[in-house]
Amino acid sequence: MNIQNRKVRRQKRTRAKVQGTKERPRLSVFRSNKYMYAQLINDNKGETLIYVSEKNFKTGNKTDRARHVGLEIAKQALGQKIKKVVFDKGSYAYHGRVKAAAEGARGGGLEF
Repeated sequence: MNIQNRKVRRQKRTRAKVQGTKERPRLSVFRSNKYMYAQLINDNKGETLIYVSEKNFKTGNKTDRARHVGLEIAKQALGQKIKKVVFDKGSYAYHGRVKAAAEGARGGGLEF
């Protein structure tokens, strides 16, 4: 079994347990080698409510920028009166940049 298949299996295992609604959307994070992305998703309609990328943040290291992504998505979510979310780490371990984004979102006021 190659690495891509294992990644997809881990991702499906996570998504089977996590589903977002309009009242409590799914906070999905994606980590590439260069950037960190986060979005709030309503799975009932299949629509993205809020999207944030770290491409706008130029200062600090990758972990600091990931924390800023979490803070920014929390700020925008609170602006749309969303306080509770379900965290979806995808196929990634809850460590490093993924953990920093989650802590940033919590620090910004989101509950999960």
